[in-house]
Amino acid sequence: MSSHVEISQYDPQWVKEYACERTKIAEALGDISMDIEHFGSTSVPGLGAKAIIDIMVGVEDLARIQSVHRERLLRIKYEYVHKPDFPERAFFRRGEWGAGTHHLHIYKYQGKHWANHLLFRDYLKTHPESLSEYDALKKELAQQFKYDRLAYTEAKGPFIRQVIEQAKLERFKKE
Repeated sequence: MSSHVEISQYDPQWVKEYACERTKIAEALGDISMDIEHFGSTSVPGLGAKAIIDIMVGVEDLARIQSVHRERLLRIKYEYVHKPDFPERAFFRRGEWGAGTHHLHIYKYQGKHWANHLLFRDYLKTHPESLSEYDALKKELAQQFKYDRLAYTEAKGPFIRQVIEQAKLERFKKE
């Protein structure tokens, strides 16, 4: 993994890597963790992805994350990365800057960000046409923004927001 945007074909090993990490994270954060989820592109079978395992932990309140939790995560090689632009999450990276292999995102359990990540993931898993469209978009944007991860991520935003809104509409119709 390097600092440029490179999309790999889906690898079933990603699910196994998540399961292994989930166990370690659960041990480190068991006293504050309410749930742990694999999300992002590596969690969707058939979807190309930057080979970074995205893991989401839900907590009652981000203020419950104390130095002891950061120390436990550091022992399993997750380094805290201060992201003041994203006060709604605590972020930890495994691997070198620009070459991380795992990203750990801690959000308020069942809050807006938690729910949106799961809606997007689950919609792609059940809508092959959207999955194909997103896969093609990611590959196109990776070529266009090969050396600019931020621009790549921002360019995916409209598609992601559209899918989340569609997922909400479908969920509302079922209720």
